[in-house]
Amino acid sequence: MSRPKFGHEMTTYFALDPHYTNLNHGSFGAVPKPVLDACNKLSDKMEANPDYFIRIAWHSLLNDARSRLAQFIGAERDECVFVPNVLTGVTTVLRNFEWNAGDVLIMSDTTFNSISRAAQHIAATRPHPVLSQFVLRFPVSHSTVLDNFRAHLRSITQQPSHPCDRKVVAVFDSIVSTPGVLLPWREMVRICREEGVWSVVDAAHSLGQEQDLDLRTSQPDFWISSCAKWLYAQRGSALLYVPRRNQHMIRTAFPSALSWMTPSRDDIISSFESQFYWNGTIDLMPFLSVHAALDFRAFLGGEDNINAYCRALAREGGARLAEIMGTRVMDLTPDGELTINMVNVELPLSPRVTPSADVDRAFQHKLLVEHRVYAAHFFHNGRWWARASAQVYNEIKDFDKLGRAFLVVCKEIAARHAAESSLARL
Repeated sequence: MSRPKFGHEMTTYFALDPHYTNLNHGSFGAVPKPVLDACNKLSDKMEANPDYFIRIAWHSLLNDARSRLAQFIGAERDECVFVPNVLTGVTTVLRNFEWNAGDVLIMSDTTFNSISRAAQHIAATRPHPVLSQFVLRFPVSHSTVLDNFRAHLRSITQQPSHPCDRKVVAVFDSIVSTPGVLLPWREMVRICREEGVWSVVDAAHSLGQEQDLDLRTSQPDFWISSCAKWLYAQRGSALLYVPRRNQHMIRTAFPSALSWMTPSRDDIISSFESQFYWNGTIDLMPFLSVHAALDFRAFLGGEDNINAYCRALAREGGARLAEIMGTRVMDLTPDGELTINMVNVELPLSPRVTPSADVDRAFQHKLLVEHRVYAAHFFHNGRWWARASAQVYNEIKDFDKLGRAFLVVCKEIAARHAAESSLARL
């Protein structure tokens, strides 16, 4: 089978509504038809004999999928396990730390909301570790991010009253969700190691968007990524990487596995891998869909081919959006170091329109229902922005459609805000 041309010809390989223009692949992904077909065939095999499939067949299929992902990220199979989503993976790591009063958990103000809530809950629970916020304001260069990150860590670790046994754990993104920017996470991991800080990398957007991950070299303490966003696997699949040196810290999955055992006199506990084999009845197909997803990516020419197209389109599409809307792209660095397959462009909407659930619903309904096009919107550093994802099924004309839609939607939202403000002054 010959490889199709990237762009709208690729839509025949996806189940997307032909009347809908998806520029938000980064949120929920889009599963290719060959991956769906492969999963349906596996489901048929499972339903033909559920006991055989679940008790015998699926373990080898799961291990093979783990092996392929391990090779993909530059790790060993026994360092990689599946979890349903990135939040589960990050929460599993954070909940396995033995927190003490005075310990510090570092998050960014751009940390994804659900991850941030998980950290806040830990800080609100005895023994109440301290929650510290690392501030990121984009646009900013990688070098400035690194300088500020090191300074933030040192403000904690070099305090005169800092006890030598106090834990400091930093959770940070590889690629921020909003704004959709690449962070210098490998260097941030190195800084954590130099400063004696645990590194937990929320790499939700990395699999399928970043090339040459090579975790053996970067050596994060923990690294969690979605298989469903950019890798083309089914939703409900994510990868938790824990190097051997840290596996003793993961005493249980959440929920605890069938194989979990209370430590005995001989301190015999179930292994790291077995903690994640059976955590209750779930849909097994998302984990196994990784096989077909990786096969499909190979059919498209591999990682370099896929990402070269998406990266070039993101940058061209961002410039087109800025031109149509009369605004600017966020990434002003000389070599575009913040941008890979997602691009951030300022929206023509006054900051006097403050973020609210009503504004969010207005954006979503008007774009999805009225204009049948979508990209994420968000408020950052005092301005409204759009985050558009470029994928192999997109073309530059999709950005034209999105730009025209945003012009209309922003004008309507601004008019409603002005009317509501006038009424409030009466």
